Amino acid sequence: MDNLIRIAAFNWLKDQVQFQGEVLPWKLLEEGFIFEGKQIHLVGQSGIWKPKIMQYPLSITTKFEGPYPDKLNKDGLIEYRYRGDNPNYWDNVGLREVMKLKKPLIYLYGISRGRYFVSFPVYIVHDDIAKLTFTVQVDEIDALNPQLGVEDTTALHYRRAYATTSVKIRLHQQSFRERVLLAYNNQCTLCRLKHPELLDAAHIIGDNAEFGDPIISNGLSLCKIHHAAFDKNILGINPDYFVHVRNDILEETDGPMLKYGLQALDNQKIILPYHRHNYPDRERLEERYEIFRRA
Repeated sequence: MDNLIRIAAFNWLKDQVQFQGEVLPWKLLEEGFIFEGKQIHLVGQSGIWKPKIMQYPLSITTKFEGPYPDKLNKDGLIEYRYRGDNPNYWDNVGLREVMKLKKPLIYLYGISRGRYFVSFPVYIVHDDIAKLTFTVQVDEIDALNPQLGVEDTTALHYRRAYATTSVKIRLHQQSFRERVLLAYNNQCTLCRLKHPELLDAAHIIGDNAEFGDPIISNGLSLCKIHHAAFDKNILGINPDYFVHVRNDILEETDGPMLKYGLQALDNQKIILPYHRHNYPDRERLEERYEIFRRA
């Protein structure tokens, strides 16, 4: 029964991630899904969560602004703190059993209030009682077989190390996105579109460049059309927060998207965040606008 519920939970999460992305609301995770007439909650009061119907824990959670300093260490492994200071507390014992049986878990990392980055399957691979810490590795969902067994190959560690590092990168990306969209009240700064699934956090200065820091003042909340237009220098935003559309685009004649979605933005001021300290950085905008001018 435990394995069947675990498989059902992974399949349910795959569907949610496909439709909503890798960051899911706590309320959805708390509600969970129905399995053979029983409600299976994926999270609860404890960071190490075991639904009543299951024998072993199903998920581990690092709560947003929570009490435990979980982190990714230099070896590309997640360090997950015990619950409390007692190694024999039942939650900690449950995770120790999961490690021995090599059962996969769901890992949820809070990146903003009520919003959690979802990663699965993850495995407990080490237990450090002295440091009150479990070590966690992420694996690829496609590597999970129907019996939830783990193949014993020399490639296993390297595959998981790669998967864990990939999760770290996506976690930072999603954290940046959540913070930027929240600062802009979940709307496009150019057109006011308010559907988060159609919004991106665009970097003013690319994250691979100097001053491309993943901070709100280096971000813009843009719908996917305007993000692409910004990236391709079809439009630019000057340091005074006004939009300018490229001359050749202004001279084109086409349908309503061109007319109202792009041309109508020319010389319009962007919608700024509520808090001034979240405003786009003027120096970064100047640097980025110079690239638009050259284009």
